Amino acid sequence: MLVSQYDYILVVVSFIVAILAAYTALNMAGRVATNTGPSSWVWLSGSGLALGIGIWAMHFIGMLAMNMSMNMRYEPFLTVLSLAIAIAASLFALWLVSAPELHLRRLIPGTCVMGSGIAAMHYTGMAALQVSPAIIWHKGWVALSVTVALAASFAALWLTFRLRHEAAQVAIMRFGAAILMGVAIAGMHYIGMLAAQFPAQHTAGHSGFSNSWLAILVGLMAFSVLGITLLVSMFDARLQARTSLLATSLAAANRELARLALHDTLTRLPNRVLLEDRLEQAISKAKREGSFFALMFMDLDGFKTVNDAWGHDVGDKLLIAATERLEQPLKGQYTLARIGGDEFVLLTGMNTPEEAAALANTLVRAIDKPFTIDPYDVMVTLSVGIALYPHDGENARELMFNADAAMYHTKHMGRNGYHFFQPSMNTLAQSQLQLLNDLWLALERQEFRLFYQPKFKAPSGPVTGFEALLRWQHPYQGILTPEIFLPLAEKTGLIVPLGNWVVNEACRQLSEWRSQGHLQWTVAVNLSTLQFEQPNLVQTIITALKQHDVPPQQLILEVTETTAMINPDKSVRVLTALTDAGIQASIDDFGTGYSSLLYLKRLPASELKIDRAFVRQLGKEGDDATIVSAIVALASTLNLKVVAEGVETEEQQAFLTELGCDTLQGYLLGKPVSAESVTAYGNKFIAAGSIS
Repeated sequence: MLVSQYDYILVVVSFIVAILAAYTALNMAGRVATNTGPSSWVWLSGSGLALGIGIWAMHFIGMLAMNMSMNMRYEPFLTVLSLAIAIAASLFALWLVSAPELHLRRLIPGTCVMGSGIAAMHYTGMAALQVSPAIIWHKGWVALSVTVALAASFAALWLTFRLRHEAAQVAIMRFGAAILMGVAIAGMHYIGMLAAQFPAQHTAGHSGFSNSWLAILVGLMAFSVLGITLLVSMFDARLQARTSLLATSLAAANRELARLALHDTLTRLPNRVLLEDRLEQAISKAKREGSFFALMFMDLDGFKTVNDAWGHDVGDKLLIAATERLEQPLKGQYTLARIGGDEFVLLTGMNTPEEAAALANTLVRAIDKPFTIDPYDVMVTLSVGIALYPHDGENARELMFNADAAMYHTKHMGRNGYHFFQPSMNTLAQSQLQLLNDLWLALERQEFRLFYQPKFKAPSGPVTGFEALLRWQHPYQGILTPEIFLPLAEKTGLIVPLGNWVVNEACRQLSEWRSQGHLQWTVAVNLSTLQFEQPNLVQTIITALKQHDVPPQQLILEVTETTAMINPDKSVRVLTALTDAGIQASIDDFGTGYSSLLYLKRLPASELKIDRAFVRQLGKEGDDATIVSAIVALASTLNLKVVAEGVETEEQQAFLTELGCDTLQGYLLGKPVSAESVTAYGNKFIAAGSIS
């Protein structure tokens, strides 16, 4: 027998090729498994071809590493056939591990097919050797090589299936698995080589491939194919991972956009869009099942005052806290939505009106407790309107409109409670809606008027000036007083341009009276809370005075005690800026708020105005008389003039004069009249101390 020796360089190369082929197989399995459709078949075909060439190349490099005392040649057909067998076995293996699951009933037959294919490739390749006499095979080594092929195939299939997905820890395990698989495959080859025994008188064939250049060709081909395939696989994996990351980010962004489109950003509650969808679903379900549900329209009473007093940051925290309280008693299937600034809507299943009433009462009581929003204790209440399906509406629009009407009825009835919808409520709601629409056009159409109520030097004259009182000359309803339309103006923000118009019109009228010789008259104008908070208030008033050439001291700005105390420091700054410009300031409705004497002393006001509530039942004895006496004494101490409004009897006139009030105003002395009436009466009635 010929003794064979091995070229250890080629042996090492064969092991490297085997490990590289195994690592490529592990990567290829991931590409085949993660692609679908035609692309998966492209990856399967290309991967099978590359892996088959790699295994076949390892086999032939191993054979070429064997140095014998003759020139080795290979029969072309069997050589190509061994390559085809390697490619077929590789295709089968990758197809098997690309399945979603790999049970033993698939793994064991697959192991037999792949192991047999590898063994067939090896021994077909060995049969391609053109030697004579024929190779003698040692059956024990042959059996062992086949066993190793089967074991290596089992391990390769199982590891490839388990490690086909991309992950950091998987990549490390994949490299170790590639070494194990490569050593097993190469080990099977060299065990098979041990089974081949060459007789001493061996002669090689004279045709076929020569090993003089075959080692270089096969090595270059193997490294090129496997290297390119591995690089393409890694690039595709990187690209797929990035695409997956982008897809995940896009999906997350889409979910967030959908959430933002359907939820309120502050409270995280459903918004109007989602509420309307849920309401339509509830109506469809109720029609199918013959069931009932309640729709509750809720509004926080006093929320605007909180915003005005402490700012929108405190208001936002209040809304979040109110949401938490509203959600606490809710159970079962419900939708609590925020559809506006302080407006909430609750959609919930109910069997009876009594259940709806009990829940509404619970919600009202939940809100009717102080909210601690550092550093303030905030108090608001809840007004609820309830509409029941199908009794109060058969579609979403009717239910929403009727629940809203019931809520406004609750507000008109004193707030802090609930009412079920009644058809009569629609009349009020529709009239309020029409009035609101008319209000938006009233300023543009110049429908507002100023009436002037005279102010007399106590006890009965002469006239010292007038208070400008706003009226709306409605085209259909006639003259409307402020209590009818001012709440709507405040709610819509129209109060600011309306208040600026009042200041400008009062200055214009005062300028006209001055041109008629009434140089000592003053005009008092009321400032709303929202108007008082405008940053350009001082400049707006000074501009109006200059435009109409009116001395600043002839204009008196009345600010309610409550408005002044919302933000005392800011009130001091604003009133100081006004008085520095020569404008007079008056604290209106004094005694009804919560003035701090410290801030009252700092406020640069020139007069206090006693609220009509204290004057109405005024006598020489009683609480009202005591309060008025204290106010007059306080004003005297602070060097402030005192104006008493609401004087309607001679007894009140005499008592207030006796106390020391400087100016009196009321129906006893003069009712509010138009500017034309003041001009028409002229000095005749004014000097007499009465105008009506």
